[in-house]
Amino acid sequence: MRVLVVEDQPDLADSVARVLRREGMAVDVAYDGGAALERAGVVDYDVVVLDRDLPVVHGDDVCRALVGAGSASRVLMLTASGTVANRVEGLGLGADDYLPKPFAYAELVARIRAVARRSQPAAPPVLVHGDLRLDPAQRTATRAGARLPLSPKEFAVLEYLMTCGSRVVSAEELLERVWDEAADPFTTTVKATVNRLRAKLGEPPVIETVARAGYRI
Repeated sequence: MRVLVVEDQPDLADSVARVLRREGMAVDVAYDGGAALERAGVVDYDVVVLDRDLPVVHGDDVCRALVGAGSASRVLMLTASGTVANRVEGLGLGADDYLPKPFAYAELVARIRAVARRSQPAAPPVLVHGDLRLDPAQRTATRAGARLPLSPKEFAVLEYLMTCGSRVVSAEELLERVWDEAADPFTTTVKATVNRLRAKLGEPPVIETVARAGYRI
């Protein structure tokens, strides 16, 4: 999942980003509304976590711009004001969900996952392929009943591939959906991660390499 966190308090923005990355999400950060619109113009984010009171371009105007442009990104609006009137107003701007500050990180993660599901075909709560089972909510993966010690990136790659079913997924697509903007597009990190993942999954092989195309389950 690719997420844009837009928050003008750097400490809070960076803290949220760290939590989401630990959950296997690819996270970019913008500290004002203008930067948010620039990033959203070049990256198709699954979810934009948007503070309402932003400098340069107000969060309300960022939300209006995203909705008006027909963006597929889901918007989770954050605000220090949690009154019913403010929540109704925020949702009226086109936001998909609204979370008042202060908030619990566990609830933020759950709400991000919930709004992201609205933009894609419903996936089963537990992904299964043969004796391989992956539970995104519990962040667990097992094969033949044995727990797999996957890193957050390995888990995210496996989750994305399993969600795509038998479709071939290119290395470029994996880099865009699983890594953030800091990733070097010319790096071999996708190949290295898939190789480590294969080793942990064991035999028989689960991930197939399709020559000059990518990977698939």
